Formats: sequence, C-alpha cells, structure tokens
Amino acid sequence: MATTEQCRKALERLARNLAEANDDVRGATALERSISCHLTDLDTTFTGRLVHGRIEDMAVEPGPPSERAQVRLAMAGDDLVSLVEGRLEFARAWARGRVRLEAGLRDLMRLRSLL
Repeated sequence: MATTEQCRKALERLARNLAEANDDVRGATALERSISCHLTDLDTTFTGRLVHGRIEDMAVEPGPPSERAQVRLAMAGDDLVSLVEGRLEFARAWARGRVRLEAGLRDLMRLRSLL
C-alpha cells in the first residue's frame, strides 16, 4: 500500500508533468479550477488549484474532502502512484471503477485529452 508521502510525491510529479506538457495537453489544463484527490485506502485528501497546467497550493487533510472541488478524483494510493508512473492506464482504471473523476461537463470535455 502506498504511503501518504509516496502519494504526495506522485502528485508533485504529475504537476511537473503537466507544467512540462506539450501544447495539446497544456491546452487541456489551461483552465483554473479547484482540485481534490481523495485516497480511499488512506482516507486522506490532497487539495489544490489547477492553474495553467500546474497544481498550486497543495494541502493534505484527513478524511474525504471538506469542500467540493470543481475537479474531483478518488482512487487508492497505489493506483495514483501507478497512474503517474505510467503503469496504469487512466481510461482502463476509470472503466473498471478503480478511479473516479467528477467535474462539470465543460471541464470533462477539456480534460479528455489527458485521459
């Protein structure tokens, strides 16, 4: 089972990957939205803001998110680490119910290139 620190590092790596992404991906993340990632097995939530392809103001809190973010992810810590390391494909994990993604329809359409 992934630790909270391993999950924090995975999210930081994801943020770096988004910031260094090509134009197609950067265009998908050009939106400014609040974001949360609830790690179901650790009962811990990371929150922050997705700002022009970067995750800013990342914080961690115990339990489910205390506020409803505009983009919400939920998954096990191991799945987060595997996704960021490229060992787990997002679409397959989402289709099997291992990853939940909730957002407004417009945001989902913009984020689809990341999936």
